[in-house]
Amino acid sequence: MATQNSLLERWFKLSENGTTVRTEILAGFTTFLTMCYILIVNPSILSIAGMDFGAVFVATCISSAIGCFVMGALANYPIALAPGMGLNAYFTFSVVKGMGVPWQVALAAVFVSGIIFILFSFLKIREMLVNALPMGLKMAISAGIGLFLALIALKGSGLVVGNEATLLKMGEFFIIEDGVKSSNFPVLLALLGLFLTIALDYYRIRGAIIISIFVVTMLAWALGLTQITGVVESIPSLQPTFMQMDFNQLFSGSLIAVIFVFFLVDLFDSTGTLVGVAHRAGMLDKNGHLPRLKRALFADSVAIVAGAGLGTSSTTPYIESASGVAAGGRTGLTAITVGVLMLACLWFSPLAKAVPAFATAPALLYIGVQMMRSVVEIDWKDITEAAPAFITIAFMPFTYSIADGIAMGFIAYAAIKLLCKRTQEVPVMVWFVAIAWLAKFWFLGT
Repeated sequence: MATQNSLLERWFKLSENGTTVRTEILAGFTTFLTMCYILIVNPSILSIAGMDFGAVFVATCISSAIGCFVMGALANYPIALAPGMGLNAYFTFSVVKGMGVPWQVALAAVFVSGIIFILFSFLKIREMLVNALPMGLKMAISAGIGLFLALIALKGSGLVVGNEATLLKMGEFFIIEDGVKSSNFPVLLALLGLFLTIALDYYRIRGAIIISIFVVTMLAWALGLTQITGVVESIPSLQPTFMQMDFNQLFSGSLIAVIFVFFLVDLFDSTGTLVGVAHRAGMLDKNGHLPRLKRALFADSVAIVAGAGLGTSSTTPYIESASGVAAGGRTGLTAITVGVLMLACLWFSPLAKAVPAFATAPALLYIGVQMMRSVVEIDWKDITEAAPAFITIAFMPFTYSIADGIAMGFIAYAAIKLLCKRTQEVPVMVWFVAIAWLAKFWFLGT
């Protein structure tokens, strides 16, 4: 044990970071509890795209573990990775369902975006891109994705339904069949799950999301709304999604735009999370920079490429890692602990399959709340900053497309600054992206 502790001490520099093996492992458990909902939610979302639930479940576990292991061993940061919310929604609802792209081709787009990430990480272009883009647009993209996830959750749970006259309306809490009024349990349970998640979070109970999912699933089982066929079984086959990427016609105009959005969304998501969690842990240097950033970005990129090969959408650092940092995690041993726990979940796929859509809807709504917090960073007093941000946020849910929201945000930013004679405030990268999107709409349509 002493030799083992000595090896861990040397590798992770535990004493230098003011932590211990016990603290790091407990921090890893804490992070895992706050983010393990992704093991249920990600397969649920990607299965809508036609992918095999069991295979995606396995891919989610393994790709998360790979990301955590590389982040922990190479970058020595207490930051866990898993397939990203928002990115899986874009994959399913915008690319596969919206554009009619086969999921195999969409996986190829994720793979290529990961390769680009690896190249950009080594060339420091990734850092330059993030620093060049306006804060308002960065924050608006996060908030817009939050609203997009909320709309998916509201629709999937029945809390919001279609209406010919008003486009949307509130779902029914009670239904009448044969003259008898009864409760619409999926809708009511979705609401219960949301309120329970918020209350648990308020009282700072770890694992608020997964506890809520579990409670709603158990109630659904008791009411006969779902079936639980078991707890532990052999690991599902990965064959339906493993190396199923299709590169045919991947580099046509519309799919190049898809690769760009995968790249752009994960660019902001991953870099923002890395800096945010590191800031909470006191790991930024005196200039506000993150040491070993290149290694951390490399871990993210490797996880994206591995995940695409296994059969899942883009993998990214999780902001829930902040919970592990709050529990004392300061080194990569925390991330590696999360990775081990992700692999341990491979045998629990029956539980994941038993979770109904209305049980995961509260998780999406709660994540939407968290992502909407970014709007406080937008300068609402400056209309040339506020309007493009609002357009970005509004267009994502109302066009049911993350890509179109991003496109309109960049176009609006450049156009409004131009009309207000403030072009000197527009970074070159924004002009480039805005013109590229306009060209896409002109030649390929929306």
